[in-house]
Amino acid sequence: MPQPRLRVALDGTPLVTLGGQRSGVGTFVSAALEALAARGDLDVVAYALTFRGRARWREVLPAGVAPVGVAVPARLVRAAWLRSSLPPLEWFGGRVDVAHGTCFVAPPLRRGGVVVTVHDLTPLRFPEMVEPDAASFPSLVRAAVDRGAFVHTPSRYVADEVVELLGVPAERVVAVPHGTPAAAGGDPLRGRAAAGADRYVLAIGTVEPRKAYPDLVRAFAPLAADDPEVRLVVVGRTGWGAEAFTEALAQLPPEARRRVRVTGWLSNRERDDLLAGAAVLAYPSRYEGFGLPPLEAMAAGVPVVASDAGSLPEVLGAAATLVPVGDVDALADALAAALSLQGPAREAVAATGRLHAASFTWERCAAGLAQLYRVAGT
Repeated sequence: MPQPRLRVALDGTPLVTLGGQRSGVGTFVSAALEALAARGDLDVVAYALTFRGRARWREVLPAGVAPVGVAVPARLVRAAWLRSSLPPLEWFGGRVDVAHGTCFVAPPLRRGGVVVTVHDLTPLRFPEMVEPDAASFPSLVRAAVDRGAFVHTPSRYVADEVVELLGVPAERVVAVPHGTPAAAGGDPLRGRAAAGADRYVLAIGTVEPRKAYPDLVRAFAPLAADDPEVRLVVVGRTGWGAEAFTEALAQLPPEARRRVRVTGWLSNRERDDLLAGAAVLAYPSRYEGFGLPPLEAMAAGVPVVASDAGSLPEVLGAAATLVPVGDVDALADALAAALSLQGPAREAVAATGRLHAASFTWERCAAGLAQLYRVAGT
């Protein structure tokens, strides 16, 4: 007997924050919404916790996802949901069977189930690496769980942390991995022209303490000394706490400093071109709950060197070269080895990466979430 269709409301706020600059969470929300809407067993709608982004709200939703309710200021409802079960989501979006808070903040429902996604526990593991606004996330998750919510995490690593650090019963925590970001077929020639070099190390992600870009800059110094052609390209918006990165750049020898390009935010096409032309992707994070850019690089056939922080060993497995977190010498050695790959050796690494990245699909992610919605909604 076919199961009844569920009406599921997801928080689409990450699609309109950051002035349209898509974050990792935004990638998850967009791709998950699209894959969920393609299923035949769900009616998918989305709500927004933003007032400033209300003008863009309807235009950013994937096809098949209806907007519900009105955009409301995030700070106001967060404060209310931290202390009470008011206002319930029904006041904004009408009846739903399941509400999914896609980024730590889950709304209360008068009837129906609730799921909240915990992407990582940086506020608890490394409180010095988060902005003040994020410090409230663990309390918001606890409040949702106290109201009966289930917790979704993108990795088993974070699921175990939620049980350990937040005290959530293990049976209420479900790990459903993200998919690999869709490859847009960047042009490697355009990427190399933009980088100003045929061989360059690429880093993708917000310039913030958790990404450990000062370590990457220090690892680049011996590479630049040994190879007069190699360059370093850092793609991503400048977040908070970027001073350490700026200081690390200033300490490079002038010739090496001239071979570092910090692009800031780029269009999708420019970013895809740089990824397609890269010799290696560096991902030296101090902590990660999943790690989308390395999978995206693998899908593009680009070798990956990453730290062994957080969930990265679980997500990347043997398809990436992993180095001890914070070990600058090991990072430099691994990047040098990746830069030296040529011919069949590079093709073998690329083939392994593509195969691994292909195992993470948004359809599988949607299937896992749909199963969780069934459990939460009963």
